[in-house]
Amino acid sequence: MFENLTQRLNGVFDNLRRRGKLSERDVDAAMREVRLALLEADVHYKVTKDFVARVRDRAVGHEVSRALNPGQQVIKIVNEELIATLGDPVPLDLRGPKPRLIMLTGLQGSGKTTAAGKLARILRSQGERVLLVAADPYRPAAVQQLQTLGQRLGAEVFSEPGIAPPEIIKRASAKAQRGGFSVAILDTAGRSQLDNQLMAELQAINKQVELAEVLLVVDAMIGQEAVNIAEGFRDAVPLTGLILSKMDGDARGGAAISIRSVTGVPIKFLGTGEGLDALEIFDPGRLSSRILGMGDVIGLIEKAESTMDIEVAEQQAKRMLSGEFTLEDFADQLSQVRKMGPIGQLLDMMPGGMGQMASAIDPHEAENQFKKTEAILSSMTAEEKQKPKVLNANRRRRIAGGSGTQVRDVNQLIKQYQEARNMMKRMKKSGMRGLSGLFG
Repeated sequence: MFENLTQRLNGVFDNLRRRGKLSERDVDAAMREVRLALLEADVHYKVTKDFVARVRDRAVGHEVSRALNPGQQVIKIVNEELIATLGDPVPLDLRGPKPRLIMLTGLQGSGKTTAAGKLARILRSQGERVLLVAADPYRPAAVQQLQTLGQRLGAEVFSEPGIAPPEIIKRASAKAQRGGFSVAILDTAGRSQLDNQLMAELQAINKQVELAEVLLVVDAMIGQEAVNIAEGFRDAVPLTGLILSKMDGDARGGAAISIRSVTGVPIKFLGTGEGLDALEIFDPGRLSSRILGMGDVIGLIEKAESTMDIEVAEQQAKRMLSGEFTLEDFADQLSQVRKMGPIGQLLDMMPGGMGQMASAIDPHEAENQFKKTEAILSSMTAEEKQKPKVLNANRRRRIAGGSGTQVRDVNQLIKQYQEARNMMKRMKKSGMRGLSGLFG
């Protein structure tokens, strides 16, 4: 996400940091590079123009000239203006009588049905009783896809084939009220392009029932076309928010930066992967930090809290620092990290050098290495994981054969484990007990 833009901006910032004093010419040169970086990232030209003008006005004034570190001050200004461009966060409006109806709209292929499942997961975690409504009778697989997602979530799905969407939603609303559901998520039909028939149907739904939210799901990978689509829907139906899907597949990210300024519709969620847990509540400050290569530590912590067993992690930390850490503990840790998402995505959320490391890692290679390590650990017996000293040559050959790897891969894993274990023992002897909180 934002890989190309982050790299270009970091190049500009590195040059600014090396200068003890910034002249107006230095600022203008930096702003030209920032402008090019934003345009190459597919940010709307007017948004780019206004953004660069605001940053330049502040950067050539007293705010920077009097700063102890002018380069760092310019970066601070860029961050603040980027947050302003992204717009204030606007949470879902779940006030009013139950059930609250949330209608998802969008073109075919934008990811509406998947977004419905992801949104249901978030709302259920917040204590809401959610009904998923299959209001797309035209696409044959739409109902089945939503039912599959509902089964995975343990959420009920309402569908009635052969009925027009406005009537389906009217009946679903009555069902939700009778069944004590607090929220109904309406997965409506899409088209391959904007047309009058689609808009008329959405307008009919809006007249038929009272909607708490009308969210447009738009594919971030289509760049500036996403902004044009959002404008088209906004002019036809009362949009209350946007869900930008497939953000993880767009290395440019221009749509996310432009869409609020151009359309006036707030971004409410970002889709960052295919899993049901890959939907982030939009936060402009955290997103700006990621764009500028500063990471997203809060987001990383939230991922860890939602997927990891904290008690198990603390026990493992104590075992690690006491020198009792086994390959079984390592396998458990690996499993918990895997739940948090792709390794490249996690590194991208880390600040400083770790975030820059992510751009140098081939995500496919990292994923393959993870799978290889998991296969090796799965091919070990419980005794071998608890007592790695029993891993003689014959056992290592068996493990390599069972995991589809080479003996050298098994040797490398065991060597890395032993080095980490020895390091922890040395740290314990040197009295570095304070690190236990970090590993916990």
